[in-house]
Amino acid sequence: MSRSLLKLLFLFITAVPVWAQKKYNFDQICERTSVQVAQKDIPKALKTADSLYMTAQKPLDKVKSLLLSAELYHSTGEFKKSICYGENAHSLLSQVEDAEWFCRVNEFLAKEYRLVGLFERSKKYTLQGIEAAKSVSDIQKRGEILGLLNQEMVYYEIEQGNYSNAIKYTEYSLHSFGKDNIQDNERAVAASYQLLGDIYFKLKDYVTSENNYRKAESILKDKCCVLGLVYNGLGGIRLKQKNWKDAEIYLKKAENIADSSRSLKLKKAVYSNINDYYEGTGDNAKASLYAVKYVRAYDSLTARNREFALKSPEIPAKSNKKSARISIFKNTAIVVLFAALVAIVVLFRSKQKKQRAKFRNIIRTQLRMISVRSEPLPLKRENSDFSNISVEEIDDREGEGIKRKNESLMTSETEAKLLELLEEFEKGELYNNKNMSLSFLAAELNTNTKYLSYVINRHKCADVKTYVNRLRINYIVDKLINDDKYRQYKISILAEECGFSSHSKFASVFKAVTDFSPSAYIKYLDENQSDKNTHFPENN
Repeated sequence: MSRSLLKLLFLFITAVPVWAQKKYNFDQICERTSVQVAQKDIPKALKTADSLYMTAQKPLDKVKSLLLSAELYHSTGEFKKSICYGENAHSLLSQVEDAEWFCRVNEFLAKEYRLVGLFERSKKYTLQGIEAAKSVSDIQKRGEILGLLNQEMVYYEIEQGNYSNAIKYTEYSLHSFGKDNIQDNERAVAASYQLLGDIYFKLKDYVTSENNYRKAESILKDKCCVLGLVYNGLGGIRLKQKNWKDAEIYLKKAENIADSSRSLKLKKAVYSNINDYYEGTGDNAKASLYAVKYVRAYDSLTARNREFALKSPEIPAKSNKKSARISIFKNTAIVVLFAALVAIVVLFRSKQKKQRAKFRNIIRTQLRMISVRSEPLPLKRENSDFSNISVEEIDDREGEGIKRKNESLMTSETEAKLLELLEEFEKGELYNNKNMSLSFLAAELNTNTKYLSYVINRHKCADVKTYVNRLRINYIVDKLINDDKYRQYKISILAEECGFSSHSKFASVFKAVTDFSPSAYIKYLDENQSDKNTHFPENN
């Protein structure tokens, strides 16, 4: 009997410490799981996060585990899942009286929505977080939270073109982090200086821009996305100064980081500057290669953002009464989201294949017409993906803005009518007019430049200049194949015939489209007589 009493007494004495230990272990496991991201063991970390959610008893613990899952999915680039888990965590905040975690969830969602291009929604969560930060009692944590949230306001103001407001919020951010003691927020502080560098670069104050980039560079000790943006900014300044040697050094450093990064924004910015560098130094072959890399990064970024713009991520309903029901809803949502992601990947790759096929179409047609029966052409390069990009004329950054502004303005009937007019335009020879430009063509088709540029960007996979140049080259190649007298003309006459302003520009674009210089192309046509009455599909 006495032994039973001793057991009961022992259980009573140890009950409270054991409960406290479990609580401590929950937070400890969350922190350890978060560290596993750096160890590249994401699947294990995700399983642990799911287990933490299933065992969590309090709403705050559920918020912590959901935000942990969201951060893990963010690290893998799965933004739809990361936002889904972040929104689930946000839906539980009404049951939690913890200002710090309220701010953390809002800051996370603000960042995620900004990364997928939904800036207004990002601003909503940013402002909620800033308001809640006033209630955070820990001064250091409040400063860190406000620093990050003010950074999100910087991104928003830059997107709106309000650079004076962006500078103001950047200063708020630096003040919140604490300029004198940045040991715990080195990368965040460096990001603020990098943003200041970007802002002053846009304002063409290159001296102030470089000073801020240098401050960011001096803080960062390891390779990261922010350092890649810093090097890219310094390289961009050197490009403006036409200091090609230093520009190459910085852009190579930026490329080294971009190639190993998941950040499409970094890749797009770096490849754009490297393309400008090779254009400036006259290396058209390498400029063409980086133009293609830029277009791919741009297309991937646009495809991802368009998916979120068309349909907000679905948030599975949460029951606060039965944990089993919560689990069912959550798992169902994950399965649905996974299936949706697979479908998106399949559709995106299908679209990529169609675009590549379109780009290769002209080259394949030419090769069939001029190939020798017994042996292949010696000048055909292996990287045919790069062969028909008109490097000088690509400017998809303008097309991005035009798409965003006109998607809500143009009716489907107007778009279809413009496509019909473009087909008629392709059948004629108006594109050879030396005065051809976006405004000229818009006037001919009785439309405005914004609508025309949008339709060409969307349906012809090119900007207006690239589209017209492609038609011109197809036209002159058609003449060279089917009319022997054109092969006797000087290159300058051929250039004038199809509307180019100079011999050199014609030769450069001709090679970008066909992979051959005009003289080499004529030589192979003379040596390998092809069938007559052959035309390119786009000019029919």
